Amino acid sequence: MASAYIQTYGCSANQNNSEIVAGLLARDGNTIANDVASADAIIINTCTVKEKTTDKIKRRIQDLQRLFPNKKMIVTGCMAQTDGEKIKKLNRNAIIVGTDHYTEIPSMLNESPLISIRTAKQKEEKILLPKIFNNNLIAIAQISEGCVSNCTFCKTKIAKGNLQSYPQEKILQSITQDLQNGAQEVWLTSQGNENYGMDQGKNKLSELLKNILALPFDFKLRIGMMNPINFPIDDLITIYKHPKIYKFLHLPIQSASNRILKDMKRGYTIEKAEKIIKTFKKRFPHITFATDIITGYPTENEEDHQKNLQFIQTLQPDILNLSKFSKHKGTQADALKNLPIKIVNQRNTEIMRLHRQTTAGRKRHYLNKIIEVFINTKKGNNFYEARDENYNIILISSLENILGKTIHVKIINTGVHHMIGEKI
Repeated sequence: MASAYIQTYGCSANQNNSEIVAGLLARDGNTIANDVASADAIIINTCTVKEKTTDKIKRRIQDLQRLFPNKKMIVTGCMAQTDGEKIKKLNRNAIIVGTDHYTEIPSMLNESPLISIRTAKQKEEKILLPKIFNNNLIAIAQISEGCVSNCTFCKTKIAKGNLQSYPQEKILQSITQDLQNGAQEVWLTSQGNENYGMDQGKNKLSELLKNILALPFDFKLRIGMMNPINFPIDDLITIYKHPKIYKFLHLPIQSASNRILKDMKRGYTIEKAEKIIKTFKKRFPHITFATDIITGYPTENEEDHQKNLQFIQTLQPDILNLSKFSKHKGTQADALKNLPIKIVNQRNTEIMRLHRQTTAGRKRHYLNKIIEVFINTKKGNNFYEARDENYNIILISSLENILGKTIHVKIINTGVHHMIGEKI
């Protein structure tokens, strides 16, 4: 048996995949190391969404190869699926494991596989498998893999493929097990939760949510990213009224210009996205609204950029995942000519500056108010992170161990993306 150090990049689905790998390894008698130096092997779970992230991963692979040349290295995840040969050039001894082969990693840890690149597509459900939580209070549940879209910029689609919705009964069984094992918060995740069931001819997200909420446990549910294209707005407005659901809406628009959305092949108009956002904000005035914007798409002009700024000014997202356009080999946008980096940087700065300005005052509503929060993370000695019903981040200092408790705090200070609470 061996010990492995696991390093994870990317989304909550990737975090869950690493939890599954850790669980599978432990089931077979292996151990999970807390640091690289003490491990027999290194497992790197990669992401391919942003060029900045992939560059960081490449450097990490090279550094680890230089520092620990005799340690076995397994590289998995989206970057392994799409760029296995490139990774081999960084470390010729690396074992490359694609997005449909996570369950094979334990056998590779203690053996030398005959094939060192395994990226053949197959159906591998990431559910009802052993896992070791990164946070014992938070259960991450993947409800599907892949998507129904063909966005021009997206390399994740190349890695993950077409939509594969997991069976509802398995999702409910998995969540039930997690709640029985002490989880108090459930995160639903996928490449687009709004598409659940579409591969079977019908949107089944609302049905799934109702059945999850009916489970006889006390927990909070965070619904992860949902794109506008197949968003079941009427059903979700009703479902979001349920007290178990965090009032959190992650709706990535990518651009506020219909011309750019068409170039990106996103499949919706900005008017549809804005209707969803405005409807939710009207019904839940203090909902946390998160969105994603790609700045500097190759066909973007100044007018398109101004529309992004206007969107930020008007809709005022609480969380903005802002990315400079990344050109990925194999995507449709790879053939387009990049905008001058100076223009991209300038637009990126203007959007982020405006976001911080418009968001700075939104949390002042809570100042000096007493609110109920759930403590889901310990950040250090006597320092905790909590969430309220609107999924705001509240930082709390406490000599008492309050992890996993629901308490009342008084908000004594507010920032752009968090608040400071004082335990009552």
